[in-house]
Amino acid sequence: MELSPEKDYVLKSIQSNDIHFIRFWFTDVLGSLKSFAVTPSEIDGAFEEGMGFDGSSIEGFSRIQESDMLAFPDASTFQALPWRPKENGVARMFCDVRTPDGEPFEGDPRHALKRMLKKASDMGFTMNVGPELEFFYFSDPTSTTPLDNGGYFDLTPLDLASDIRRDTVLSLENMGIPVEYSHHEVAPSQHEIDLRYDDALSMADAVMTYRLVVKEVAMQHGVYASFMPKPISVQNGNGMHVHQSLFTDTGENAFFDASDPQGYNLSFVAKSYIAGILKYAPEFTAVTNQFVNSYKRLVPGFEAPVYITWARRNRSALVRVPLYKPGKELATRIEVRSPDPACNPYLAFAVMLGAGLAGIEEKLTLPAEFTANAFELSSEELVAQGVSTLPDDLGSAIDLLEGSKLMHEILGPHIHSYFVRNKRAEWAAYRSHVTDWEVDRYLAIL
Repeated sequence: MELSPEKDYVLKSIQSNDIHFIRFWFTDVLGSLKSFAVTPSEIDGAFEEGMGFDGSSIEGFSRIQESDMLAFPDASTFQALPWRPKENGVARMFCDVRTPDGEPFEGDPRHALKRMLKKASDMGFTMNVGPELEFFYFSDPTSTTPLDNGGYFDLTPLDLASDIRRDTVLSLENMGIPVEYSHHEVAPSQHEIDLRYDDALSMADAVMTYRLVVKEVAMQHGVYASFMPKPISVQNGNGMHVHQSLFTDTGENAFFDASDPQGYNLSFVAKSYIAGILKYAPEFTAVTNQFVNSYKRLVPGFEAPVYITWARRNRSALVRVPLYKPGKELATRIEVRSPDPACNPYLAFAVMLGAGLAGIEEKLTLPAEFTANAFELSSEELVAQGVSTLPDDLGSAIDLLEGSKLMHEILGPHIHSYFVRNKRAEWAAYRSHVTDWEVDRYLAIL
């Protein structure tokens, strides 16, 4: 059996780095990381035949009578885990999930993204992504006690949070994930580490790794890291602003056009892509913002992008186009500001790409740039200007997702139907729950 160079590299790395366990990683439909470990002696067979596991135990995968699944490791994703001992070390590979007959499993989120990337490829494009993930450090998992009182870009005296963030960046880079920026965010004990752009599939894998690394390093320092969208009611929530662009087969940025008559330096492809995002954002919000708590962040007044507009300098818009710098054509991109870091990155990238490609196929026209500060306008003023908003709770978002033909096509019937069922159950449970806020407000007066 002749191995590909990537598979041969994996086998040699296992031997030379004293790797004794290889963790196979994949996600359920909601984006929770799943894993099982295999020994080096099983890797040859896993590359050829996959490793079997019980899919009925995985959220959103399969029914008990269809439980057998196979995990096929992607050799290009092999990395040693830097937080585990070097002696008798541990490595990981992301996996593609297949059915026993070798076909891609329709409930695998990685496969859903691959299908959309194949569609983009058929149209002559590849998707590059650069996400900005925000998170909080808390003293423990049961409280929201911050580790610092810093603010946006603050350079605070050396403290525990600074050490944790540094160690996190080093761990990410040790795993081959380049970091572009790291800084303190707006809220106390809120931080952000931005990953350097990469192709969408590699970046989705990197986001899953990022979330685990942030939590592992925090745990080593005796604290808790949270990607909960809105853990503190009076502070800004955690976002995942997603910078994205399309490149042609010849390596040119399909979003850039120096001859743009409107002076934006945006191509027809870019303008139609943005228009597709704006048109279908209400339908994909349940995927990019998938929890009840996500909608506590998507409210006016906390810099959250709830208004379906686009702009260049205006950060109150849903889609922002960073200003073009001469000689930086390859950096032309858009930034979708609504997703939060608790989403499933495979599905989030898939629905945004699918919406943008639909805009190109439908030849949608980009509306006028929104230059006002939406946060300073009343609801009546926004309506008068034709500005609509994202759904304001999970129930409304699920209604839009369920009725969306495009999202059904992008996600596939398996993931689409499961996602809707799961989120309807979450919404029903939330609606029936009596909160402390209600008891404090009403019990003594009603």
